[in-house]
Amino acid sequence: MKGVVFAMGYDAIPYEKRIKENIRNYTLSNLFDMEIVKKYLSNLAEMLEINILLTDRHGEKEIVIGDSFLGFHPDVVSQPGRKLRVQNRTVGHLYINALNTGRDERLMNEMVDGTVELLAKLGEEVYLHREGSIYLEELEKQLSDKKHHTTGNEREDVLTGVFNKLYFETKMKIIDRSEVVPVAVLNVNINDWKYANDNFGDEESDRLIKIVADILKEEANPYFIIGRIDGDVFGVLIPMAEDGEAEGYAARVQDRCFTYEDPILAPSVAVGIVYKTNIEETLEEKLSDAEYEMFDNKFEIKNSEGYRERLEKKI
Repeated sequence: MKGVVFAMGYDAIPYEKRIKENIRNYTLSNLFDMEIVKKYLSNLAEMLEINILLTDRHGEKEIVIGDSFLGFHPDVVSQPGRKLRVQNRTVGHLYINALNTGRDERLMNEMVDGTVELLAKLGEEVYLHREGSIYLEELEKQLSDKKHHTTGNEREDVLTGVFNKLYFETKMKIIDRSEVVPVAVLNVNINDWKYANDNFGDEESDRLIKIVADILKEEANPYFIIGRIDGDVFGVLIPMAEDGEAEGYAARVQDRCFTYEDPILAPSVAVGIVYKTNIEETLEEKLSDAEYEMFDNKFEIKNSEGYRERLEKKI
């Protein structure tokens, strides 16, 4: 497969690079059945007379066995414990605390290290299998699209260059099937687009849509998925969004719109943000939830001081 480019993940990238990079989208619960892992670690703890703590890559506690770690706040940078690594990337940290100092310490450490190695191999198999399954789905779609002479342009919205509604929905389904969480879901709606259309005509109102789309693209990270899902509405997906990442992005976009200098138009957007945190949820459902949040933001913006004056500056 070396050197072959597949339409994998969220962009077409070399397969080897995809495998190396997409592990960042996986949590422990994506890689393991945590109930089975907890049962296994409980048996290990009982047999070795130890307490066990398993955290995610950031140090958040996932499995705690015993009372030794009450009030303990893992510092995964300076005290990482035993690192659980998949594709050379840390996905978790395992800490132990021996209760019986008379136990054979060498044997205890060998068994714990063996457990970490076993989990790492299992996680590797799950990861490669899941990514391979997504690849096959994408490849099948590519072949199907080729039969129907699908071109790259048919995935894009002609006016803005972001994904069109149909392809954006396809992306949502792929992410749903990959069981990646969390995913930040943003509904972005242009405020008073109809005002621009009524007062300045189709050409200027189309230019307003393109201005907003360009800002959305310029402020986005490469792995953001942006689509035009209605005339003046955009959807944005951020797989494995970091804390505050979606909120920071929305704030930058709104600030760019507000400070945009134009002799006629006054760009402004309302943004609703929700998160998919459960693999049983669908991104289609969350996008509808984000729309409700967007309307709350729109009400606040349109009733803010100076909004109407800026909008009507050329009338």
